[in-house]
Amino acid sequence: MAKAFKKSALEEKAGIESSKLSNAAAIAKIQQKRKTQPTTEALVTQILEGNITALSRAITLVESSNPSHLNQANAIIKACLPHANASVRIGITGVPGVGKSTFIEAFGIHLTSEGKKVAVLAVDPSSTLSRGSILGDKTRMDDLVKNENAFIRPSPSGTSLGGVARKTRESIILCEAAGFDTIVIETVGVGQSETAVHSMVDFFLLLKLSGAGDELQGIKRGIIEMADAIAINKADGENLKAAKLAKVEFNRALHLYPEKDSQWQPKVILCSALQREGIADIWEMISSYLEHTKKTGFFERHRKLQNKFWLLQTIEDRLKSDFFNRQKIKTELKVQLQLIEDGKTTPFVAADYLLGLND
Repeated sequence: MAKAFKKSALEEKAGIESSKLSNAAAIAKIQQKRKTQPTTEALVTQILEGNITALSRAITLVESSNPSHLNQANAIIKACLPHANASVRIGITGVPGVGKSTFIEAFGIHLTSEGKKVAVLAVDPSSTLSRGSILGDKTRMDDLVKNENAFIRPSPSGTSLGGVARKTRESIILCEAAGFDTIVIETVGVGQSETAVHSMVDFFLLLKLSGAGDELQGIKRGIIEMADAIAINKADGENLKAAKLAKVEFNRALHLYPEKDSQWQPKVILCSALQREGIADIWEMISSYLEHTKKTGFFERHRKLQNKFWLLQTIEDRLKSDFFNRQKIKTELKVQLQLIEDGKTTPFVAADYLLGLND
C-alpha cells in the first residue's frame, strides 16, 4: 500500500491578481520622476532652504563619475560656496570595532539636543576587488537617522587616500550651505594614512580601546601626531579600570610629541558611547579647542592652508582622470599591460611610453 504524503504547509495559495494597468502606470510615473533632474538653480534654491532631498541629489551629482554631471555639480558648488564655511568640521577615526558609529550617534544626539544641526559624512570601505560598499551607516545610527536636525550620508571610500571619499570636500560645502553647523566626517580607520581627513577638518578625534595592549603599533605615531584629542571608548563596567590605566599611558605619550602649530596640548578623555557617558565632556573639550584656535588666529590660517592643499589635490585628480579617460591611452594601456605580462617590457618603460603619448 502506497504511503500517504502529508500536505505541505508551504503550499502556494491562489492570490488576487493585481491590476497590470495600475502597476504599469505607477512604474512609469516613478521612472519619469527619476529621469526629471531639477535644474541647477532649483537645486541651489532648495539646498539653501534646507531641503534634504535636494541636498542628497546634489551630493549624488558631486560624487558621480559621469562626465555629464561634472558641470552641473561644479555650478552647484560655486553657487553654494558663499553660504558655506560657517560650520565646525570634526574628523573621527579609529580601527574597526572601536565603536565609531555608536560614538557618532551618541555625539550627534547630544549636539542636536543643544540646538545644533549635524551632518554626518560616513565613509564606508570599498572592496578592492568588486569596488562595492555596504553603505550601512544609517542602519547603525538608527536613533540619529530619525532626528530632524541630523543628516547622515554614507559614501563609498573608493581608492582615495585614508579611506575618505573623493568628493567629501565638496559635500561639506553643500551641507554647510544647507544650514548644518556641525559636520562630522567618519573615516574608514583601517590603518592607512589619515592625511586626507586631517586636511579637511578643524578638529581631529582619535577613538581608542583599552586593554588591547600596544594596539595600532604600525600607525600609532602618525595618527597620534595628527590627533587633537584621544577618546578612549567603551570605558564602562569591567573595562573602566583598564580605560583609566590607558588614559595615563596615552597622556604620558602625548607629552613626548613636539608642540602642535595650534599650540594646543592634545587631551585624553574617557567615554562610553553605548552608555552615553563622557559625550558632553568631549564636546566641551572641542569647544575649548575652537575658542583657543580662533583666539590665536590658527583656525583661519589652518582653513586657508587646507584650501591650498585641496587646490593641488584637485589638479592631481583631474590630470589623472583626464589621462586615463583618453581613448588613445585606454587602447595603448591594454597593449603595454600585455607586454608586461609577456615579459617584453618593464612597468617603468611602459609608463614612460604612455606618458609620452600625452605630450
